[in-house]
Amino acid sequence: MSHNTWVHKISHAIVVRPLLRTSATPNHLTTLRLATGIAASALVASGMPAATNVGAGLFFVSIILDRADGDLARQTNQQSKKGHNYDLIADGLCNTMIFLALGYGLLGSSYGLFAPVMGIIAGLSVSGILAYAIHLERQKGPRAGEIGGVCGFDPDDGILAVPVALWLGWAEQLLLAAAIGTPIFATMYFFYFKFLKKTR
Repeated sequence: MSHNTWVHKISHAIVVRPLLRTSATPNHLTTLRLATGIAASALVASGMPAATNVGAGLFFVSIILDRADGDLARQTNQQSKKGHNYDLIADGLCNTMIFLALGYGLLGSSYGLFAPVMGIIAGLSVSGILAYAIHLERQKGPRAGEIGGVCGFDPDDGILAVPVALWLGWAEQLLLAAAIGTPIFATMYFFYFKFLKKTR
């Protein structure tokens, strides 16, 4: 993930800058990121429109906090391997759970029993990306699994589609796109770092 995206700039302005002179630590933000991600998933899993909208809002907050914890660590010289691993794990858990929750919440939709299966496919694909990113960092060092950003956005910003789609009432379309798109992206991610990047 890049560190200078538009989302990072927003999180820096509204979260990091006010905390610079406080006792808040990056791990505090990561823990809050995890808590809001879990709460968001629970609400989305209910399948109720009002709860889903609130869950979408909490998940958006969780995304902002995900950008803020690393920024706060850099700004206050509190970077650590353990903190970075905690951040990666929290990120993977939140992004995996939201798709599992989405699938469960859509049991009553036109997808029926296929909805949880679609959520599992998307969730496992996200977990696979995280696992491989951690593997790359252990083998080649920090940020080895990073894909650079373009025009102020990076691939990780794609997760913003989740709260936006939920607010717009496009939960079913989101689940279908995730069930198809995340395995494709996971496959491309693996092949890029396994075969393409090392040849450049």
